[in-house]
Amino acid sequence: MYLGIDCGTQGTKALLLDAASGRVLGQGSASHELISGPNGRREQDTEQWISAFEQATAAALAEAGVDGSRILGIGVSGQQHGLVTLDADGKVLRPAKLWCDTESANENQRLLDWLGGEQGSLERLGVVIAPGYTVSKLLWMKEQHPALFERIAHVLLPHDFLNYWLTGRCSSEYGDASGTGYFNVRTRKWDFKILRHIDPGGRIEAALPELIESDRPIGLLRAELAKRLGLNPQAIVSSGGGDNMMGAIGTGNISSGAITMSLGTSGTLYAFADQPRISPQPSVATFCSSSGGWLPLICTMNLTNANGAIRDLLQLDLQQFNALAAEAPIGAGGVTMLPFLNGERVPALPQATATLHGLTADNLTRANLCRAVIEGVTFGLRYGLDLLRDSGIRSERIQLIGGGAKSALWRQMVADMMATPVVCTTHSEAAALGGAIQAAWCHARQIDAEASLAALCERCVSVDERTAVVPSASAVDAYEQAYRRYRRLISDTYG
Repeated sequence: MYLGIDCGTQGTKALLLDAASGRVLGQGSASHELISGPNGRREQDTEQWISAFEQATAAALAEAGVDGSRILGIGVSGQQHGLVTLDADGKVLRPAKLWCDTESANENQRLLDWLGGEQGSLERLGVVIAPGYTVSKLLWMKEQHPALFERIAHVLLPHDFLNYWLTGRCSSEYGDASGTGYFNVRTRKWDFKILRHIDPGGRIEAALPELIESDRPIGLLRAELAKRLGLNPQAIVSSGGGDNMMGAIGTGNISSGAITMSLGTSGTLYAFADQPRISPQPSVATFCSSSGGWLPLICTMNLTNANGAIRDLLQLDLQQFNALAAEAPIGAGGVTMLPFLNGERVPALPQATATLHGLTADNLTRANLCRAVIEGVTFGLRYGLDLLRDSGIRSERIQLIGGGAKSALWRQMVADMMATPVVCTTHSEAAALGGAIQAAWCHARQIDAEASLAALCERCVSVDERTAVVPSASAVDAYEQAYRRYRRLISDTYG
């Protein structure tokens, strides 16, 4: 058995995988709380991650009805871009700043200007740094919390921190490191020059974790922690990775021709590439994958969080919200929502706020508002898909994951809006599954250096054909008109 953990924005999920049969034996989850503040602050207490890890793992073991001493490996997936800083004693210095935090937008712009703008960032790093990336959070911490900044001994990403808690070792792997803003995705090495610009003394570059390959173990589970969690003290902890990289493994997206779309708190679209083909489009991040290649990716900052905001406003449960959205016509009767409650990354509008357009006395209905927010967040993904397609990415079918993929209405909307067939994977918690598969791969590589990740994915990943939908020609045309209105409003509203 292998344990996959996904530490996300809203909570932690745990999944137990029998890698020999490909069966998921049990799952568990526990929630996190967000620390929100003015000017885009989005942070979390790392102790919550540890508590949620323990609760989710216990729930997965209980559901499976198995003994944790049988677990051979653990693979951790974590939300990308977050900043966790430790002092020399391993103590967390302050709450983790998350991927969706835009408080450091001004610092990001200053760093981007120093790099020579978007083109300079692409040439140097292979990606264009964005406000959510880790590097601007470091500059923000130096300027806002200088005393704490001086105590930094370790700079970690969220999944790195959990691996440190599990093993006592600081390390990182190439996929998650790609989203820091101080990593070159072409050479797969840390870029120290940008860190020296922030900290000329070089202390921050010395605080970076060791980079390891995705199929390498970090070490064994700490004995005292194994006892506390009821797990095998000989269980290896794999390199783990960012949630998108683990989601790619958990959907079998490890070779060319597949596109995965995640409908979670944020929206993501990614594909596999065997070479670092850097897109000229700054919104396309050509991250490294956690399977030995690259992962061209776009990420929107607003998805189910925006839906949830409208649900809360109208005091609806999920079933009521979906029913009302289904009542409204395509295009929501002329109502368009630009749902940028957290600012936005695609399109690149970090300081944007959400707006409603086209309201009249006739179309101001609860049904149209519900429809407009789902359409608005999905138009952002269509915007990103256009960018990926411009970069040469092609796919005959889109694989959907995430909580939003459970909605039949939303699945059909994605198929129609993208003019592409859609199907869900059997296990929607793809990042946790990917973590478990990677742990199995890492364990197998200790015995056989040629052990195949593809063979594991073929055995452990499947699609649920009952969820498959194809686009309707009439709906495709109607959504195209609504999408053009969305693009026009972005241009008119934000310039």
